Amino acid sequence: MTSPPVQIRDATISDIPIILQLILDLATYERAPNDVVATEQGLRDVLFGPEPSAKVVLIFEGKEAIGFAVYFFNFSTWLGRPGLYLEDLFVKPETRGRGYGRALLIHLAKIARDHGCGRMEWAVLDWNEPAIQFYRKLGATPLEDWTVFRLTQDGINRLAES
Repeated sequence: MTSPPVQIRDATISDIPIILQLILDLATYERAPNDVVATEQGLRDVLFGPEPSAKVVLIFEGKEAIGFAVYFFNFSTWLGRPGLYLEDLFVKPETRGRGYGRALLIHLAKIARDHGCGRMEWAVLDWNEPAIQFYRKLGATPLEDWTVFRLTQDGINRLAES
């Protein structure tokens, strides 16, 4: 028995329903299924509007989307070069262990290399030990001396009005 062909490609506007479903699948995996407020129209605007905020790469096994990576370019003042920030990487749990996460990261590393990026960065939930071990095997190292800070919409509004 042969495996279905695997394809990695940039998402298109027609993939928005797939992207939203993968976001919901990721939220369920990360124990926060009720936190998703993204909509198809919102994704259309921010991913494919006049100033896209991020890019999405999809991975397919045959014709089934089994995972995605959401990324954007940032900037390192110290390096004086762009960086690639991986916002989300997700492979459906039932298809893990087949090299799909690694394939997505290799694809992103090529994008980072081709854009002259000085680094790739991402955050991992502290409890997600399988992901942490996976990233360590790829040669990634955690930044022990850094703490992630976040302002939510309410905090942004309060700060903007202060």
